[in-house]
Amino acid sequence: MTIRVLLADDQTLVREAFAMLVESARDMAVVGQAATGRQAVELARRARADLVVMDIRMPDLDGIEATRLIAADEDLAGVRVLVLTTYDTDENIVEALRAGASGFLVKDTRPAELLDAIRTVAAGESLLSPGPTARLIERFLRGPVAPASGGPECLSDREREVLGLVARGLNNTEIADALGLSPLTAKTHVSRIMGKLSARDRAQLVIVAYESGMVTPGSI
Repeated sequence: MTIRVLLADDQTLVREAFAMLVESARDMAVVGQAATGRQAVELARRARADLVVMDIRMPDLDGIEATRLIAADEDLAGVRVLVLTTYDTDENIVEALRAGASGFLVKDTRPAELLDAIRTVAAGESLLSPGPTARLIERFLRGPVAPASGGPECLSDREREVLGLVARGLNNTEIADALGLSPLTAKTHVSRIMGKLSARDRAQLVIVAYESGMVTPGSI
């Protein structure tokens, strides 16, 4: 299956470089390029993209708001968003994850890592590098806030254990090993947790774990 990729960045050279790389992969195709967040939302609808590589800092409508609009659109329910960040300066990455992004990508990543990241997110996974993602969230969430209704308090003890491990960057196999479960059982727990918390993916589970105080800065 060909992964239909939409590239959103206000720098033409960056878009063109990414486009050349994506087109070099046999299992991917660039279906559009957007210079603003508003264009990204419109093209996601028209081009029937599977995944949007979204820069945060763009004119007209920034990548966070564009991500929020895509995530809230029922017609775009299957579209994944992979946000671009400069890592050290983009504190807004946490807001992008809250808005519905499935993960983040550092702009100076190696070409092969970009392609692997696109495949990972397009396949339904959420965190490209769970450890760095968790550390980034830890860095910018200054402390827990009161959990909203439908938060971790609605989970069973086992599900709370699983959520804590997800927030620490463990994949399903690692969670299974840590808790003495089968990988399938671990995957089932993660899916149920997503359902109970109305989370699109693992990235949002990490946010919930931090904001509820289940995982606190310095615990990773």
